[in-house]
Amino acid sequence: MSRRKRATVRVILPDPKFNDVLVSKFINCLLRKGKKSTAERIFYDAIDLIKDRTKKDGLELFHQAVENVKPMLEVKSRRVGGSTYQIPVEVRSQRQLALAIRWLIGFAKARHEKTMAANLASELIAAANKEGPTIKKREDTLKMAEANRAFAHFRW
Repeated sequence: MSRRKRATVRVILPDPKFNDVLVSKFINCLLRKGKKSTAERIFYDAIDLIKDRTKKDGLELFHQAVENVKPMLEVKSRRVGGSTYQIPVEVRSQRQLALAIRWLIGFAKARHEKTMAANLASELIAAANKEGPTIKKREDTLKMAEANRAFAHFRW
């Protein structure tokens, strides 16, 4: 444990188009090499593609996708008496959001469509419909936590 002072939580300003903090966090995670305008363009194009494909509000579908991907439980390794146990723990709300965003962006990058905006749009639509690799990742994490429920008493 660090004995220094607690890390300060940074205030993230909402994005200019939708005035939404979650969108701003997502764009910040999406950007590479400091190119924020490119990341914003990719995200906004993906929202427009979602609107064209599904005839629903793209921002609502984005929020639904993030909510569907958030994990409730995960496992953490804990060494007890010479052996390592996978201990199920509840996930804090900030970590839930961080994992959901990370998984959505990671699996969108793994897709093979024409542009990153198209990849992201497809991944968000799939996640909002509770299907696709991000939902599978969430279910696998939950299954692993359920399988190791016997070691829950090692929690600290």
